[in-house]
Amino acid sequence: MHPLREHIEKIVLLTDEEFSSVLTFFRHRNVRKHQYLVQAGDSVHDDFFVLSGCMKAFLTGSDGKEHILQFALADWWITDYQAYFNAQPASLHIDCIEAGEVLSLSLSAREQLCVEVPKMERFFRKKSSAGYVALQQRILSLLTTSAAERYAQILQQQPQLIQKIPKTLLAAYLGVSRETLSRLGSK
Repeated sequence: MHPLREHIEKIVLLTDEEFSSVLTFFRHRNVRKHQYLVQAGDSVHDDFFVLSGCMKAFLTGSDGKEHILQFALADWWITDYQAYFNAQPASLHIDCIEAGEVLSLSLSAREQLCVEVPKMERFFRKKSSAGYVALQQRILSLLTTSAAERYAQILQQQPQLIQKIPKTLLAAYLGVSRETLSRLGSK
């Protein structure tokens, strides 16, 4: 089964005909390691469903430090949603940590897709709700838990990330130094 169909059918079931229609709205792209899908200041035309590879969404502080908001592995979505939905310049960069493949979906294609395959509107509503909950949990975790607790959470909830991403990036995501992450990892 196509990975996108498997992903969608965790929420809504599609007929073969409906999925064939859904797929026509997406564009397949191969991406290279260190390729930017989005750069801060640019217009954001697409939301990306990751088929393979690993991406990160981040901003760079005035001190030059990276602040990572999100990683995306296979079966995850990533873009600068504020820019995508509000037609604003991007505030985030999205960089490919490793080469892979994505399916891109423009906002106009998404709107038309929801008209032509109404089940997809429910799918996107459920995905948006889940994304909002995950973002709230991440913010609360950063505000209320220790670095050790955040590291334990990621080990439990997303062990595949630990295998995929360099320790420097994991440290930036957790809001700790590389040295602190090394100490946490050795415990």
